[in-house]
Parts: sequence; structure tokens; C-alpha cells
Amino acid sequence: MKIAILTDSGSNLSSDFVKQHANLFVIPLMIVIDGKNYRDQIEISAEEVYEKLDTHQVTTSLPSNDDLTALLENIKKKGFTDVLAINISSGLSGTFNAFRLAFQEVKDLKITHYDSKTLGGGLAFLVQDAISYVDKNMAIPDIIKQLDRIRYEDSLAIYTINTLKYLKKGGRIGKVEGTIGDILHIKPVITVNEEGVYITLSKGFGLQRSLLKMKDLLVEKFGGSKIDLIVHYGNDLEKANELADRLKKDLDIRNIVLSPLTPVLGIHTGPQMFAFVANKVK
Repeated sequence: MKIAILTDSGSNLSSDFVKQHANLFVIPLMIVIDGKNYRDQIEISAEEVYEKLDTHQVTTSLPSNDDLTALLENIKKKGFTDVLAINISSGLSGTFNAFRLAFQEVKDLKITHYDSKTLGGGLAFLVQDAISYVDKNMAIPDIIKQLDRIRYEDSLAIYTINTLKYLKKGGRIGKVEGTIGDILHIKPVITVNEEGVYITLSKGFGLQRSLLKMKDLLVEKFGGSKIDLIVHYGNDLEKANELADRLKKDLDIRNIVLSPLTPVLGIHTGPQMFAFVANKVK
């Protein structure tokens, strides 16, 4: 048995990490600007997306079926017998279903398909841990059990944004909540629930209070545990560094990574966003 891990660019994995793992394969989601398709993280940068976000028609789309078919053929050619596919939440994207349909046409590969019910750094942690379990020769059913534990017990992914208009535009939250939030300057603290859809955990009057609430939520869940932490940001690296330094004072952090949000996700948050994604160290 030779196991490949397959995911999509909603996992926000760095290109360096992908290159370091020969059994990891990533399909780019698509960004559509004025009707033209771009592969996420490959053919367009976050800066270019944010430049056009308010002045052009910018949307996201499913991965190319041709890309996925070609990649599955490449996986077979490289001698892999099994694939563990871990996708962005089916509650937030049609990507999971697109993969499911493509898998129905595949022969000579045993495919296990896992719905992460999360995205960004939350999905990245699942992929990274899956790779480590494969390296330890763990069987796929046992890997799935571990992924469930990580996703539903030992991790937390939360974010806040300065404006709700991009989530509202993409249909990710209710229009009424978005309108009230913008009028009152209420900034939500958002997570993805166990059904894989966005919910509001808390709210703050202004971005700074929401960020403090996010820190408190991490301390509440992980105060006595060692964690790995990802800090996602849109276009404000300086603020992300400041936040990371504060978190180090209140949490027992083994590794901390500052990671710009991949543009296919940034379209739905806008550039003024920050996310904290924590994973308990075992």
C-alpha cells in the first residue's frame, strides 16, 4: 500500500510545504475575475485579488475537472495505490462534491474521501497530521479516527473581519446580520461548526475587541495545553506580528506560523481579516 494525500488550495498550505512532501497533492480552486479564470495561488496573488475586489466582478469557482483528472492520473503513474482526499468543508464550497463526482470515474485507485468541515489553517492541520500518520504506516481507517478527534475535539479555528460586506456578497452570512453589523460597527468572531458552516461565536464593538475575544476563546479552550498556532491575515503583516507576540504571552505555543490567507478565501473576507487556528499538541 502506498498512500497519497490529496487536498485543495482551501487548505492554505505553503508552496514550500507542498514541495517537501512527495505524497501530497493540491488542486487549486479557481478565482474568476470579469469572467476570466485563475488558479488560486498559482496564476494570481492575493494582492492582485484585493486590488480588484471592489472595482471588478470577482468570484470563486470549483477546481478544474481537467486539473483533477490529470492529477489523479499522475498519482497512479507515481505508483500510489490509495488516496486519502481531505477537502474544504462541503458546507462552504461545492469542491467536496466536485471531487466526489470525479472519483466515481477513477479506476485502479482506492480512494477515501474526508469532509474536513473546515478550511484554511484548520484544514492545513488535518492534512499535515494525515501526512505524519501515513509516515508512521497508520491504516487509513485509523487515520480517519484521528482526524475526527483533531477536528472536533483538539482544534479551534476562529476569525474576525473589519467589514461584513464580502461575506454578505458571497452569501456566507445573512444579509440582515451583515447590515446591522456594519451600522453598529459590530465585528463578529466566526467559526465553522460541526456541520461545516459559519456561525458567530461572539461579537465585539470594533475590531480590537473582537481580537481580544478571540484570544480569550483560545485561552479558555487551550489554557493548560501546548498548541501549534496559525495566524492568518489579509494584507496587514505588521498587525499579524503584533497579535502573534501577544498570544505568546497567554498561551503555551510550540510552533507559531504567520500565514497570508490564500486569495480564494480572501475574496469572502476582504483584506482586513485575522484568524487564529490552534491545534493541541499530542
